[in-house]
Amino acid sequence: MATLTSTAVADRRAEFGALLHGESTRRFLTSAWQHFVGDEYDPVRFAATTVEFNRRWDWDWVKINPRATYYSEVWGSIYDPDDYVGVVPRLVSPAISTVADLASIRPLDPAANPVLSEHLLSSRLIREQLPDRTLLQTVFSPLSVLLQLAGLPLYLDDPVPGSAAQLTADELLRSDPEGAHAALASIAQTFADYVELLVAPLDEGGAGLDGIFYAVTGTASGNRVDKEAFLEFSRPYDQQVLAAAGGSQVVFHTCRAHSHPDWFTGYRVDALHWDQFQPGNPPLDTDFGLAVVGGVSSELFAVGGDQTEVARQLDATLATRVHRPFLLAPSCTIPTPAEPESLRRLRDAH
Repeated sequence: MATLTSTAVADRRAEFGALLHGESTRRFLTSAWQHFVGDEYDPVRFAATTVEFNRRWDWDWVKINPRATYYSEVWGSIYDPDDYVGVVPRLVSPAISTVADLASIRPLDPAANPVLSEHLLSSRLIREQLPDRTLLQTVFSPLSVLLQLAGLPLYLDDPVPGSAAQLTADELLRSDPEGAHAALASIAQTFADYVELLVAPLDEGGAGLDGIFYAVTGTASGNRVDKEAFLEFSRPYDQQVLAAAGGSQVVFHTCRAHSHPDWFTGYRVDALHWDQFQPGNPPLDTDFGLAVVGGVSSELFAVGGDQTEVARQLDATLATRVHRPFLLAPSCTIPTPAEPESLRRLRDAH
């Protein structure tokens, strides 16, 4: 692979920022991401597989896509790395089993925590090997993490493999509101410190990333919590983590059906990503005053996915964004394994 000049490196990454602020000469910049089951618990292998996937498909920007459970592992939830159900390792024991366990969730030093330091290392390795494109690390919201810590499903129709949780989300948040807020504040502080390290330059001990992909996974979707509860238990902690990103780039993701992207237009984010194909969600040409991310349903990237429908969705998305630059991507994480022809169609869209 040819070595890029420093000017080429700067220009390629700058194009991403230019597009987010409506100043790009490109109609869109493209990416896709999936889980790398088998490589997710080794930071060196994970970094190498992430780099290979992004080089192979030559994506314009990179969402680093670590294992979906690492957030709750930070406070001691245990999963079996040798027993995956789909792309999620089986839960062995949650950090929170009773409301009283909320008191055990304290602020942690991300540089010293074995889980977060692992992901700081993999982020640095990816940065070193992909100097020419924007890199965003995935960060779940504190409320999403708190639900994970209790072994609760982030989606009501998607149970956690191995979980025997007796708590409900309402009991977790409402039985001891003071304890819930204290736990959320601890999670927010820890992840704010983590984000600061992610975006700090390599020569200052950081990971040198360009920003974060911030996901309110499950919490705003399908009425998992109502808006009143979301405003109380998510918004202030979201704002704390997002503030830590400083001037770096933030792509914001709200997942699945009825995901309420309109709730987040006042957040300090640069781009808004939601599933335009799920019930209760607006089309991609909705004007939220932000750059948008979308293009093709992630379900169509399953092996054997309908290529006629992939082409139709791509054409429809491009037609609605003719004069409005955007980030072209699947609606969510694509399946593992993925259909190569779907990936080729996405990559070669024009």
